[in-house]
Amino acid sequence: MGRMERLLAVMKRLRAPDGCPWDRAQTHASLRPYLLEEAYEAVEAIGRADPEEMAEELGDVLLQVAFHSVIAEEEGSFTYQDVERKVVEKLIHRHPHVFGDAVAETPEEVKARWDELKRKEGKETDPCQAPLPALMKAYKVWRKRGLRAGPEEVRKALEEGELGRALFLLVGLFAERGENPEVALLEHLKEVCG
Repeated sequence: MGRMERLLAVMKRLRAPDGCPWDRAQTHASLRPYLLEEAYEAVEAIGRADPEEMAEELGDVLLQVAFHSVIAEEEGSFTYQDVERKVVEKLIHRHPHVFGDAVAETPEEVKARWDELKRKEGKETDPCQAPLPALMKAYKVWRKRGLRAGPEEVRKALEEGELGRALFLLVGLFAERGENPEVALLEHLKEVCG
């Protein structure tokens, strides 16, 4: 039995009538906060560059994939195999420079092709509609719309007591530098929190 099949078998056992009452009670909706929490914990572990911690936290993210897949299979809506098939098909389709005849020599060319294929698939969304935390959404808005702002505009917004606008403008400074504000804040919090 492969490793993913083993994880799925454990999840199915936990969800069985004689399994764990807590696991059996979970739904896609009830698990939403855990998926976010596990994803954030994985991001933090990556930031600490601790291989053991990264493996553990990425395993927790994988657990969420297995959990949702088992619930969906019980409901008859999709299976883990559907999840895997879709991501494999997407990776192959969006990497024609690897799996086809297209050419892309730089990361920038790859990203441009990815974005173009996503647009053609109708998957490109307005960043304002993206289901993301506010800092990440603001960053995408700045990047996508090519907006520009300077430190003086941030200062002015602060002086006028417009903290939300000031924060949005500050995110714009990050976008201009190609630095993700969420990651930068996490890094700074490590210094503050120890």
